[in-house]
Amino acid sequence: MDIGVFLPIGNNGWLISTTSPQYMPTFELNREVTLKAEQYGFDFALSMIKLRGFGGPSEYWDHNLESFTLMAGLASITRRIKLFASVAVLTIPPAVLARMAVTIDAIAPGRFGVNIVSGWQKAEYEQMGIWPGEVHFARRYDYCGEYVQVMKDLWSSGRSDFKGDFFQMSDCRVSPKPAGDLQVIAAGQSGRGMQFAAEYADYNFISAGGVNDVSQVRPHTERLMAATAASGRACGAVLLMMIIADETDEAAMAKWEHYVAGTDLEALAWRDGQAAADVKAEAHSTVGRMVRSLREPTTMLRFIGSYATVARQMDELAAIPGLQGVMLTFDDYLIGMEQFGTRIQPLMQSRQHIAQAA
Repeated sequence: MDIGVFLPIGNNGWLISTTSPQYMPTFELNREVTLKAEQYGFDFALSMIKLRGFGGPSEYWDHNLESFTLMAGLASITRRIKLFASVAVLTIPPAVLARMAVTIDAIAPGRFGVNIVSGWQKAEYEQMGIWPGEVHFARRYDYCGEYVQVMKDLWSSGRSDFKGDFFQMSDCRVSPKPAGDLQVIAAGQSGRGMQFAAEYADYNFISAGGVNDVSQVRPHTERLMAATAASGRACGAVLLMMIIADETDEAAMAKWEHYVAGTDLEALAWRDGQAAADVKAEAHSTVGRMVRSLREPTTMLRFIGSYATVARQMDELAAIPGLQGVMLTFDDYLIGMEQFGTRIQPLMQSRQHIAQAA
């Protein structure tokens, strides 16, 4: 099972709370997290793209770096770890994005890939006057399919004459071509989203909820496996999750309860109002999960416990069929990365070869 880190490109990471660690998304922070990931044998690092935050007392995600320029900087100072940048497809034409990706691949040959973001939060795009209207909710994966096809044409042959509903290429050129395969990641949770991932992506992020509940993961890997079987392609499931660890289970849980006490309800209400705009969202979709979420500072699966407890749970994840990797978030990134690298990973049977090498 591959291990990756979801970089803190937005302020306060993935806890919508006023009592969780509060920090700004500096390049220095992301550089240190990425170098720690490489030091401890992580397989990849990924940064999201967020163009408007949720506000509230915590100013949640109101402060963000840009994904491609961040990863270009990180590509120049790393040597082994794979790097993925995210593109909000409504903001950059696919031919321009294809050239941007080739440029970063030249900095880190064979180590770069692209995460496709279809766009569900219309306020991100309305503020720039580029929101295509409510029709985008229903057709966003058709749009993404054409977008990726144009990129892949340009990466493989250096030219594209693709003609579709959204993009029309006329002897479009990109040169030089990438040194190796540029991988594509998606994050479709709905049936249509997983179909898109199965048809176009190498990996798809899946989501599960709850605290210390490994059983929540298997149904989502099974859905993706069914979608990939229908497509005839290979697309691995990667779980997005959070680790909150300490010396004892009780100490770790006390941290979580402290963060829950400071849940930023104002920011959550703004987020959920945006999610509710997609009135036809499936229950499994990211938007559907937000609308149904509890009043807690994160909806993702949390492993909360001692180092030994978290290591055991990580090994349970590694045994789930179809789960190719996990992408980790932490309450406090610098402390959490150190805890994982020095205290948790050495206890994981599924990562013994990495722990010993590190």
